[in-house]
Amino acid sequence: MKKFLYSLSVVSLATLLGLAGCSQGSSSTSESSDQGSTEEVATKASGPIVINQDIPDLEILSKGPDGESAVSAKTLELTEEEIQKIIDGNYKAAIVMHYAGNDWATAQIEGLKATFSKMGIEIVAVTDAQFKAEKQVSDIETVLAKDPDIIVGIPVDPVSTASAFKKAADAGVKVVFMDNKPNNLEAGKDYVSVVSADNYGNGVQAAEIMAEELGGKGNIGVVYHDADYFVTKQRVEAFEKTITEKYPDIKIVERGGIVAPNDGEKVASGMLTKNPDLDGMFVVWDVPAEGALAAARTAGRNDLVITTIDLGTTVAIDIASDGMIKGLGAQLPYDQGISEAILAGYGLLGKEAPAYVAVPALKVTPDNVLDSWKLVYSKEAPNTIQEAAK
Repeated sequence: MKKFLYSLSVVSLATLLGLAGCSQGSSSTSESSDQGSTEEVATKASGPIVINQDIPDLEILSKGPDGESAVSAKTLELTEEEIQKIIDGNYKAAIVMHYAGNDWATAQIEGLKATFSKMGIEIVAVTDAQFKAEKQVSDIETVLAKDPDIIVGIPVDPVSTASAFKKAADAGVKVVFMDNKPNNLEAGKDYVSVVSADNYGNGVQAAEIMAEELGGKGNIGVVYHDADYFVTKQRVEAFEKTITEKYPDIKIVERGGIVAPNDGEKVASGMLTKNPDLDGMFVVWDVPAEGALAAARTAGRNDLVITTIDLGTTVAIDIASDGMIKGLGAQLPYDQGISEAILAGYGLLGKEAPAYVAVPALKVTPDNVLDSWKLVYSKEAPNTIQEAAK
């Protein structure tokens, strides 16, 4: 994923929020008739809706985009009675993505679709802005013509998409955001809530794995996202603070910034050339970590310890096969999607909602990579990962 800069170029924005994703796809607006993966629209409620309660009960360390303290997504709930009221309302929803072609985005959408189905909510569109702010503005205009009651979205750029999301809010649409919010929009007035992973907590997990693998000492590099976006800034801040405060014998000797996800190999290669005896490297999310992995192999540094954030397929295979990527902190995008749908329900019901909600961090290592995949994506790991774990 990447950090979006408020004045960031669209290219670097593209780096950001697909944190968990390994591949980018381009897709256009899909209508509600394309919902083959969802259940049939519900006709009656059958029990409450909550996220997976097997997710570890870790303290949420992240703050929201306006510095808000986080409320754990595990505390959210729609009761059977509340669900029935929503079902009886015959509501419609649209999902407005910054892009929709990687593991992270796919899991978010699947969580939203499955939960909206249980709520009897029709999905009238799923859009993919392909990291273009102007396309997302156009997507929102197209979506509004379908008269949705709910929009769940992630802004490509917090500045240039703000007026379009504000227009939706002013039209009475209940808006829920993923990870970030547009500038100058207010919780409880212009939107219901923002839902994110505990990115700070995931940074801490990546640091703890690094320290354990290095035995508490060594020289390391940090590959950060060179943009001012709070989600990825929190990851790097958490990693570096944990290392410097808890492990004084581990020295951060080099830092390198990436603008786009494919910059990972170039930045890591330069870092290894300048510091041939580097012991470890933290990379801000999984896609550039794949580049760091390639750079280390090219340099013949198969002993390098790499940690990152986001459980994509390629990094999961490397972890499972006891490769250089020793572990990571993972988001739980499927449960983020469930949380967003629940909060949309709060908005429809007029139920008070927290301004910022986060799903707890998840530490992933070779010992739990298969179980972690199931928690993250709500399905068994692909055969390629299962084979690597043998």
